[in-house]
Amino acid sequence: MPIMQQTGKKFDYFDYNDYLIRSNDQRREIIDGEAYDINPAPKVKHKKISRNLERIIFNNFTHPSKCGAFSAPANVVFDDYNIIQPDIFIICNKNKITEADINDAPDLIIEIVLPSTVLKDKRGKKAFYEKCDVSEYVLIYPELEYVERLYLENKKYNAADILNWDETLKLKAFDIEINLWEIFEKEPPKKEDNEWGKNEKENKNE
Repeated sequence: MPIMQQTGKKFDYFDYNDYLIRSNDQRREIIDGEAYDINPAPKVKHKKISRNLERIIFNNFTHPSKCGAFSAPANVVFDDYNIIQPDIFIICNKNKITEADINDAPDLIIEIVLPSTVLKDKRGKKAFYEKCDVSEYVLIYPELEYVERLYLENKKYNAADILNWDETLKLKAFDIEINLWEIFEKEPPKKEDNEWGKNEKENKNE
């Protein structure tokens, strides 16, 4: 939920200076001037998924000379009124990577969605990332064990691709494949399970 307080007829907007002053004791994000608390202690499952994603992406990332891969906490400063800490992101403009912050829209953002952040991640951040030309936006749902992937085409996100935990996510922005059962720490699917899923999809398309 926003932590903003309404004063009279207008909101007391946060900007970058407010962020630096007021975030010493609490991790926060700012979207269009509205400040949001970040849960200080995510569940173990959230941490495991984040750790597994970092391992897979960082080990398979093939553009270190051109791009940078990062994980939270790291500030992405879009402008004075939009400062976000994505769970994992890749940016391919090294001129925008400073010692203090990242000062540009990443090419890929992955958010691990919590029950308390569903609306912010699915609606607020989606609209904002689309406006800022973030090429690929991936949402991971720890409890439901599935993934949504949005990809930017003609300045708009396409309809979300939905992948279950037993499928493989092939990132479009980068040449990386992620076996989702690995990030959810589940047994690999059996071949016959994959064939059943394939046949089911084929039947639906007939």
